Order: sequence, then C-alpha cells, then structure tokens
Amino acid sequence: MRIVIAPDSFKESMSAADAAAAIARGVRAVLPDAECVLVPMADGGEGTTAALVAALGAGLRRVRTQDALGRPIDAAYGLTTDGLAIIEVAAAVGIGLVAPQERDIMRSSSRGVGDLVLDALDAGATRLIVGLGGSVTTDGGAGLLQRLGVVLLADDGAALPATPDGLARLARVDLSGLDPRVGPLAIDVASDVTNPLLGPTGAAAVFGPQKGATAEQVPLLEAALTRLADALVAAGAPDVRDVPGAGAAGGLGAAFLWLGGRIRRGGEVVAETARLEAHVRGADLVITGEGSIDSQTLSGKTPVGVAAVAGRLGVPVIAFGGRVGPDADTLLDHGFAAIVPIMREPADLPTALAQGAANLEAAAATAMRLHALGRGR
Repeated sequence: MRIVIAPDSFKESMSAADAAAAIARGVRAVLPDAECVLVPMADGGEGTTAALVAALGAGLRRVRTQDALGRPIDAAYGLTTDGLAIIEVAAAVGIGLVAPQERDIMRSSSRGVGDLVLDALDAGATRLIVGLGGSVTTDGGAGLLQRLGVVLLADDGAALPATPDGLARLARVDLSGLDPRVGPLAIDVASDVTNPLLGPTGAAAVFGPQKGATAEQVPLLEAALTRLADALVAAGAPDVRDVPGAGAAGGLGAAFLWLGGRIRRGGEVVAETARLEAHVRGADLVITGEGSIDSQTLSGKTPVGVAAVAGRLGVPVIAFGGRVGPDADTLLDHGFAAIVPIMREPADLPTALAQGAANLEAAAATAMRLHALGRGR
C-alpha cells in the first residue's frame, strides 16, 4: 500500500516535516509494509522554507543579516543543488523578531531580505521562491531594492534610508546600479494575500496597524509607498501598484513584482515545487492536515490544495487537525473522505501543543485500522 503524507505544520506544535514523520509512525504501527511517501507542505507563510527543504532534500544556508530595525541577526534560507533558493521574508524581517514595545514602523526596513537574496545569488541561485508571510515592515520593499543596488534620492541628490521616514523625502530612484544577476532570476512569490499596494485595501491601511502603525502614521505610510511607486514608474519600472498581492508583506510583493517576479497562491507554489502531483499519482491514500481545520480551511489552506491534487487523480484523502471546528464537515463536499481530530482527551493549550506529535501518531494509527477495516482487511 502506497500512502502519500503531505501535512502542513501544526502551528507551535510541529513543523510539517515533524507532522509527516508522526503520521508515518502511526501508519507503520498498523501497516508495517506500507510505503510512506513524506511530502511536507506549506502555504507560503511560516514554515515554507522548512517544508521545501525537507521535501527536496535541500541544504540550509545561514547568513549574517539584519532585522527590520537594522540589528544584526542570523537568518537561514534553503538552497538546492540545481540553483533553487527558498526564502521566507520573515526570517529576516519577521514580526516575531521585534518585540511589540520595540516596533517602529516608520524606521523599519526590508534590507535584511536583500541580504538573503544577495547571498543566494552569490551561491549560484537561478530560481527563487519567496514566502511573504509575517513581515513587520511597510517600506514597499525599498530596503530590498536598495540592497540590490537601487539608489533612493532626495531632491538635492542625497541618498536616503530605505524606511518610510526616508521615503517621505524621495524624489527619484536610480535603477542603473541594480545587480545584473537579478534580471535572469526566475522569481515565484508565494502569497495568498490579494491586496494592492495602495488605497483603502492596501499595505498601509490594512496591514500597517497590525505592525504597530498608529492612526496618524497610516497616511504617512500611504504617502511613502505612493512616492516610491511613482518614482519607480518614472524610472522605467512597471506599474504594479494595482496588481493583486502587491501589498503583501508591507509592499514587498510590489518590490518582487518590480524585479520581474510573479505572485502565485502559496500552496500551489509549494505543491508544484515539491512535485506533489507526481508523488500522488498511483497512490492508494493521501493524508494531510494542519493545526486547525474548519470551514475557513476552504480559503486556500494547505489541506484543500492537497485534496484538489488528490481529487484530480482519484485518490482518497484523510485530514488530521489539532483542532477540528464544528463546521469542518463542509470539507467532506470538497474531496475529503474523513476529517479526524487528533486530541484523545481534554487538555489545556500548552499540554495539547506539547503532546501534538504523540496524539497525531495515535490518531494516524487509529485511522489506519479503520481504513483497513473498510477495505476488508
């Protein structure tokens, strides 16, 4: 029996790779001869690098870089032997790297993301997958662009810092120094955010307050992003401000579009890169899951993407959830054979998180016993 195991992470409990390993242990406890194919998944946000590194057998490169406030930190990204770099912007400028009381959105920059891209280029990367989730910046990717050689200039010709405060004085940009290696780089941006760069549904208005922006700062951020977009278009860059997803990660979506990238649904990018469809073809069963499963899972979450692939190939799917909402049965109409909660007894959240792997393994074993019973074995 061939079983493809393709879960997302169980947030704060297990990485996708750890979850896949726990499910495999449960399967083999009941079906010791089963062929388990582990394909850890992600949706383009936190855990994308870890999932693809595990799925592809890639290496991790560690880089000395800087957080959103310019403080030195170490960050990692994935790199395959055939030149694919896998970067999460949150590794350098993640909101979790800056304590709430330290957040200063007007002086925060995405330069650290540029350090990761430069290191990948130095290492020979020809393709780039970028996960946009979880940034603490709203600089329109100015820091990334500056690190790659774009010069931000004031009216008097002075170079400006790549922060919203700096962009408030932006008059023009000079693209002549952009690293020439960026041109041929194939960039897939993994993001399920569809917000444009500007306006009432843009990066500043919607996501700025989540990153600590006050009501007074939101219009200042909007003005800074507008000046950056205008200056780039005037310099010959494409006008991407209205492209869905340009506002993701504080405008980093727009920056990667300006660099020639394309924004795609995160789960789709991960599934394609991990060759999920090839693994599922000919399988007897697919198992997926994530920390919480309910009707919102239908909004582009990993299990639904996995089920879509399996459904096209006629392979049944079981999903495990750390939490299964009362409306989760709606997923049964979207390609799932069963939705299975992993909790064995009531527990507080810290206990549930700590026991996640053991509970998932036990739930997988139980599901395999029922599956075998249904097959008459």
